[in-house]
Amino acid sequence: MYIYLNDRVLSKEEAVISPYDHGFMYGLGAFETFRTYGGFPFLIDEHMDRLNEALNELNISLKLDGSDVIEMVNTLLDKNGLEDAYFRLNVSAGAGDIGLQTDPYEAPNVILFTKPLIQAKRMPEKELIRLKTVRNTPEGEKRLKSHHYLNSILGKRELTDPIKHEGVFLTKEGYISEGTVSNLFWMRDGKMYTPGLSTGILNGITRKWVIKASHELNIPLQTGNYKIDELSKVDEIFLTNSIQEIVPVKQFEHKKYAGCEGEFFLKYTALYNKHTKERLRKI
Repeated sequence: MYIYLNDRVLSKEEAVISPYDHGFMYGLGAFETFRTYGGFPFLIDEHMDRLNEALNELNISLKLDGSDVIEMVNTLLDKNGLEDAYFRLNVSAGAGDIGLQTDPYEAPNVILFTKPLIQAKRMPEKELIRLKTVRNTPEGEKRLKSHHYLNSILGKRELTDPIKHEGVFLTKEGYISEGTVSNLFWMRDGKMYTPGLSTGILNGITRKWVIKASHELNIPLQTGNYKIDELSKVDEIFLTNSIQEIVPVKQFEHKKYAGCEGEFFLKYTALYNKHTKERLRKI
């Protein structure tokens, strides 16, 4: 498999960075994961906006735009003989001395990883598991998609089957926050709900798409702080992330849900598919 490293396309065995990279030494780096549809990275501008905000917060002197990434994506798809793929765009701070640095990082490492997409034969459904691990608070003003992922790893270790299960973190105050790799939405009495950013969650790109899509579908949507007991009263639950898209939940504890047959899950999924196809027609 070939990857992209600082303007070069290399096999993954050839690709190396300095052990003095502060992304490795101090976790100073950010990344975005996305997938392509017909060779095009969906919502790429939204991904770049979030990445650039993170780089600014981390004091990394770099700004990427969608056109830069599209060119990199096309190169890797061609080199790896793929029509569509999973991508991770990673920017680490770059090499520095031992010790915490407050000056801007002027020579970051830019890496675009890729791997084939796993195509499911049928729509996956998840069972939601309440995690014992508490969702940590962001180290800065808001949660970045950064190199600090121990909290999510600890949560994922609690899952006996990470393919069939998704964990749900609670905050230390007991509010629903997010999954190990997803944002949560649920439907109750014709209204959509999702935890607010005040819970310290990552503002997922697909999460933001669902919020906008709710206006297009004329479905009321509310964000806020909600206790876990709320999920025993709802009609549908689904999860979102940029690779798995919109994932229906079939069970949480003793409560069963409509899963992939849910009325509102189907509405959002149909609109998502429509938007990806419309974007392809503009290429």
